[in-house]
Amino acid sequence: MLYHLFEWLTKNGIKFPGSGLFHFITFRIMLALILSLVIATVFGKKIIKFLQKRQLGESVRDLGLAGEKQKVGTPTMGGIIIILSILIPTLLLANLNKVYIRLMILCTIWLAAIGFLDDYLKIRAKRIAKEKGIAYKKSDSDGLAGKFKIIGQVMLGIIVGATLYFNQNVIVKRELQPSASIDKTVGRKTNPTFDTIMVSGKPRVFVDAKDVITTIPFVKGHEFNYAKLLPESLEKYSWVLYIIIVIFIVTAVSNGANITDGLDGLATGVSAIIGIALGIFAYVSGTLRFAEYLNIMYIPNLAELSIFIAAFVGACIGFLWYNAYPAQVFMGDTGSLALGGIIAALAIIVRKELLIPIFCLVFLVENISVVIQVSYFKYTKRKYGEGRRVFLMSPLHHHYQKLGYHESKIAVRFWIVTILCVVFAIVTLKLR
Repeated sequence: MLYHLFEWLTKNGIKFPGSGLFHFITFRIMLALILSLVIATVFGKKIIKFLQKRQLGESVRDLGLAGEKQKVGTPTMGGIIIILSILIPTLLLANLNKVYIRLMILCTIWLAAIGFLDDYLKIRAKRIAKEKGIAYKKSDSDGLAGKFKIIGQVMLGIIVGATLYFNQNVIVKRELQPSASIDKTVGRKTNPTFDTIMVSGKPRVFVDAKDVITTIPFVKGHEFNYAKLLPESLEKYSWVLYIIIVIFIVTAVSNGANITDGLDGLATGVSAIIGIALGIFAYVSGTLRFAEYLNIMYIPNLAELSIFIAAFVGACIGFLWYNAYPAQVFMGDTGSLALGGIIAALAIIVRKELLIPIFCLVFLVENISVVIQVSYFKYTKRKYGEGRRVFLMSPLHHHYQKLGYHESKIAVRFWIVTILCVVFAIVTLKLR
């Protein structure tokens, strides 16, 4: 809103001190980062006190884990702090006319609403038990049913996939080579737009391309069109395949973040580190000189998304102030589902979804550990009549707790692993 206000003032010849700074995206990125940190740290305390007054405390199962009794009564639904710290700077500083900004605002609100409903139903079950004088025992059935969470994630995946496929403002700028076929260059784009852009002091002709392409790490050509997965006769239905892929990614990463949120500061710190990587990807892909230097696809209007990502990173770091061990507040599903969905959507938008197994390795391993544990337990129960386990406990972070590691040490080591993975993912920009 401030961006549009200063833009209106400039168009009408009204000079205002500092208004020119809003034309620089780097200034707005830094301001979004600072503002999100201030909101999360300063106003976060007030939100925590409000949650405490409303008795929105966490109930913990007796799983035999160290320190779990100390967590009883810690306010949950703290994801509200993260959501507000993302949305307020974005609404104030970003260009809201950009499709990517609108899409990410929708993703944030959508998944936060699903998580909020899940958290609320759990708290409601606890209150009902208290009113009846019944000892409350936390159960997975207290919250929103798993199938409804999946339905919500699938619907969001459909919206994200359909927007990125059909919206005419979602394009990739390709340099038009003299010997290249225009049809192959522009893909599905009708009435292509040609632009002459000065690059390194030389004029080059670029054309808007409309394709469902992504980046392949370690490959020299580094671009892959999803339509190639289908027979030539079915390429016109590539939108169906693309939306299915988007649904899978959004659901998997969102649930991965949700599962990872089991230790103080774990999911928050991991998400902040991943956000930094996505911010770098968005900035270099959305800036022509960097895209040309790195020989990666140039995606117009993508640099504006860096403002949202800066707010995302600032929100996570600010929330970590209260969520680090010993946690004063838990994000709940309100935060964890939203964090995972945001990361998934951003990776798809910047065409780096094939790098998700690298920079989201912690989410992936946590997900896989649960699948392995449940599958092996069911298999051995059918075969031997008694379920057996691969890990002492799943998800994986609880396995290390059972081994005697302190949860703060587990969280920090998972952060370090994520940093290494993120650095490796960034290196793929040139390593091919």
